[in-house]
Amino acid sequence: MKTLHTAEQKLKERIKELTCLYEVTSLIVHSDYEQIEEVLKAIADCLQRAWQFDKETYVELETPVTSIYTEERGEAYVFLQSPIKVFNEQKGLIKVGYPSPKYTLDDFLVEEQQLLDNVCLEVGNLLERKEIKDNQESIRRQVEQADRLRILGEITAGIAHELNTPLANILGFAELLRERVENDPLATKDLDKIITNTIFSREVVKKLMFFACEMPEERNTLNIVPIIKDAMDLLRVTLAKNEVSCDLEVNTENIELRTDKIQLTQVLFNLIVNAIYFSPPNSTIKIKVTDKKDKVVLVISDEGSGIPKDKASSVFDPFFTTKPVGEGSGLGLSVVHGIIKSHKGSIAHAPNKPKGTVFTIEFPKLK
Repeated sequence: MKTLHTAEQKLKERIKELTCLYEVTSLIVHSDYEQIEEVLKAIADCLQRAWQFDKETYVELETPVTSIYTEERGEAYVFLQSPIKVFNEQKGLIKVGYPSPKYTLDDFLVEEQQLLDNVCLEVGNLLERKEIKDNQESIRRQVEQADRLRILGEITAGIAHELNTPLANILGFAELLRERVENDPLATKDLDKIITNTIFSREVVKKLMFFACEMPEERNTLNIVPIIKDAMDLLRVTLAKNEVSCDLEVNTENIELRTDKIQLTQVLFNLIVNAIYFSPPNSTIKIKVTDKKDKVVLVISDEGSGIPKDKASSVFDPFFTTKPVGEGSGLGLSVVHGIIKSHKGSIAHAPNKPKGTVFTIEFPKLK
């Protein structure tokens, strides 16, 4: 359906194309990164109006953010298309089409392909700027989180040291009193409660010191696969009681890491016990360990309820817990964070699919 154009028609088409490019540029310049889907939809509408046979034009705009499709004009199409590149890597494309067989590629104008290329370039620039902004925001949050945890670590270390001496005195004098009143059952029972609660408090202080990286450690180069299997075996009864299974996947049976065995076991216990607590019956906790050239990556995922978005930034804070009162001290993940930090490693969490949480730990291979 090739059409001959008069000078007036050609001028009209150029005006439509220039108007489209101007509108697209304006949309991008004034865009709000929080409403980028609306911006991309408006760009698709601009393209639809800019083509020669605009009443029959169909546009597909695909990006990592969203996919936009204008109202369909037929069942099959012949398309012009151009890639959307973000940092020189194709991350999407725009296709503009006419219904076929009514139209063929010959019905598109050379200038329309040029316009499409220019619009894709502008969209790519928009996505690049959004990615840079998102990365900056992510880095800012990480810095704030690290700074908050550093301050909490310093405060926690001071609190732990201050509590250690009086707790030791309470425990020591309570045990001495118990020997003196051993013929008084009621007094002995009360002292047993004091001793039990003092020991519990001392364990809380130990966890606080773990968080603050104040506990002594003994690091050796160890194969961590047996350590992980032992931890899983020790939790076998708890897993069975909660009707939860635990699978281990390793890319090699010999994964060496310079670590403290007790601390690594505590990291595993805290993360697996947490996963068990939040996992529904008949679900599976997956542990995947990957030995890489310069690091060891440990991933623990569950199928539980997941971490609420408004709580995500607080999970490593001391005494923070989503468990009911009396069912958790809120120190498990802060202890894990402290141990991993002392190993120069990192820990992050993300939603599991379709539900649950994934914790990813990276240990650098330090000599």
